[in-house]
Amino acid sequence: MTFNRRTLLGAGLAAAALPLMQAKAAAPFVGRGAPAWYRFRFGEYEATVISDGALPLGKAEDSFVGARPGEINAMMQANFLDPANALLEQNALVLNTGRNLILFDTGMGDSMGADSQMFGPTTGRLLRNMRQAGIDPAQIDLVVLSHAHCDHCWALVDAQGNRNFPNAQVAVSEADLKYWTDEGNIRGPAFMGPFIRGATKNLNAYRDRMVMVQDGREVVPGVIAMSAPGHTVGHTIYAINSGPNVMVYTGDLAHHQVLLLRRPLLEFSFDTDPKQSAQTRARALERFANERVQLLSYHFPWPGLGRVAKEGEGYAWMPSAMDVTSLG
Repeated sequence: MTFNRRTLLGAGLAAAALPLMQAKAAAPFVGRGAPAWYRFRFGEYEATVISDGALPLGKAEDSFVGARPGEINAMMQANFLDPANALLEQNALVLNTGRNLILFDTGMGDSMGADSQMFGPTTGRLLRNMRQAGIDPAQIDLVVLSHAHCDHCWALVDAQGNRNFPNAQVAVSEADLKYWTDEGNIRGPAFMGPFIRGATKNLNAYRDRMVMVQDGREVVPGVIAMSAPGHTVGHTIYAINSGPNVMVYTGDLAHHQVLLLRRPLLEFSFDTDPKQSAQTRARALERFANERVQLLSYHFPWPGLGRVAKEGEGYAWMPSAMDVTSLG
C-alpha cells in the first residue's frame, strides 16, 4: 500500500475519523528552533559544537566525481537525500581543557564581502552562535585550523580586517599557510582566486601569532596534529585526548556521510589533489572503524558526532546519541 492522503482516508486513518472537542484557543507557533550549539563533557574537558550554518552544494553529482553514471543519485535517493540539493553542515568545535579555550575552524564569516556568501546566505553564523552559547570570542586563546579553505578560516577577521579573536594564536600547517597565501597558485578552478585572496587576508592578520602544527606533535596538551593531505596540501586532523577518551576532529577528511563513506575513493571537486585525498580518506576510515574511534566531522549532519563502521566495500556513519539530560 502506498501511503498518501487517498489511501490513508480509505484505511480510516484520517484524523476526521474521531470527533474532537471544539478548540478553546488556537496555540500560536513558537517560531524558535533548537539552539545552534551543543555542549557535552569529554573526559575532563568541556566541548561545545557550534554551527556556522548549512552550506548548500547544489547537485551532488557535480561535486563528487568518479562514480558510475547514476550512482551518485541512486545513493542519495536510497538514503532519503535530494540529489539536486546536497547540503553540508559546518560543525566547529570549542574545547575547554581547563587550561586552554580552543576553537577548531572558524566557518565562513563575512570578511570577504560578496565572496563570503559564495555558498549562499546560510553560512557565516559561528560568531553569533558562539555568543549565544555563552562564549566570548575574546576568550579564545587558540584557533586550530584543519586547513585554509574559506569555510574554515574566513572568520578569523571581520570585513574591515580586524581580528575576531583578538587574544588568540592561530595554529595551521606550514604547507597550507604557504600555499593559500601565494598568489602564484591562482590557476585552474575559478574558486582559486577568491580562496587565496580570502586566506591571505585572514591569515596575514595573525602572522605575529602563528603556530605551525607538525604531524604527530601536540599543539597544546591533549591535542595532537595528524597530517591528512590531499583535500589541501597541508590538511590536518586532530586527535583529542582526555584520560582514556579519544576523539578525532576530522576537518574535511570526508565531506559527505553517505557518498564518501560508501565510496571512499570518490573524488571531491574542491580537493587540491583528489587522488591523494581519496587514499588518505580510505586509510583513515579503515583505522577509525577498526579502533571504533569517536569522531567529530565538520560537514556531517549536526552535530557531527559519531563513529564509522565497516559496511560492504565501504563504511556507514553511526551518529552518537545527543545527551539530552545535559540540555535542561
